[in-house]
Amino acid sequence: MPEGFPSLPPLNALRVLEVVSRHLNFRLAAQELGVTQAAVAQQVRGLEANLGLPLFERLPRGLGLTDAGRAYSASVRAALAMIDDATRLLRPAAQHLTVSVTPTFAAKWLMPRLGHFAEAHPDIDLRLLASDRLSHFHTDGVDLAVRHGQPPFGTGLNAELLMAPPIVAVASPALLAQKGKPSDFESLQRFTQLHDAHDFWPLVSATLFQQPGASTAKHMRFNQTSLAVEAAINGQGIALASLAFVDEDIANGRLVQVFDRQLALDKGFYLVWPRKARASEALAVVRAWLMAQVAP
Repeated sequence: MPEGFPSLPPLNALRVLEVVSRHLNFRLAAQELGVTQAAVAQQVRGLEANLGLPLFERLPRGLGLTDAGRAYSASVRAALAMIDDATRLLRPAAQHLTVSVTPTFAAKWLMPRLGHFAEAHPDIDLRLLASDRLSHFHTDGVDLAVRHGQPPFGTGLNAELLMAPPIVAVASPALLAQKGKPSDFESLQRFTQLHDAHDFWPLVSATLFQQPGASTAKHMRFNQTSLAVEAAINGQGIALASLAFVDEDIANGRLVQVFDRQLALDKGFYLVWPRKARASEALAVVRAWLMAQVAP
């Protein structure tokens, strides 16, 4: 019995045949293959010469398959599909992990760090679900969530404290240079107070200034902390935000901390995931990576 496959044409020509037979157009096939149209036409002519019969009919507009070309391209497509399946089985499947976070947490804390994760763990396909709505693990396909509050977060859920940063008041340096840095509750009223959905201003007034009454300052309200922070960067007022969300802006001089005192909360950011008999390896890797980001 002869060794090898003596009747087998060049494999690259068979790949070109499969693509051209789908498009019936040299130009479109060349775009998919990333080569020139002339190179595709040359491969087809060479294959037809090798086989000794035409596979395509050259029509005024495009191409058509001959009967032989139609049958042969179908067999080649099936053979290439078998090779593709066999190759896929040899390669480790990418591990998918969906993480639920708020838009502010994603934009101000997680996104600047994700590039390092992708470099360190190319085998994990990390998917972010950024929403203010409370995502559900089963119905939304969430594997891990970052939630702000206090445990327990629900039955059958594990919770691990990620960080508990304080709340700070921040403003742009240009705004403070223009109006002067406020030193007490009265001077604070000269500034627009930028609110987010958490609305920490009453608590800050009562805790830092012992002023439980209503503020007389102007107010601007946003549904997300990141929007209030951006407004503060643009000099529109003073925002209250978690130090974890503004520390980079402070370090880069886009914001300054208005008061030396900070507001400590009895809540924190927790990693939350379903309690299962065996957690996935990807989940353990992502949890460890997130914890490493806050390690001193």
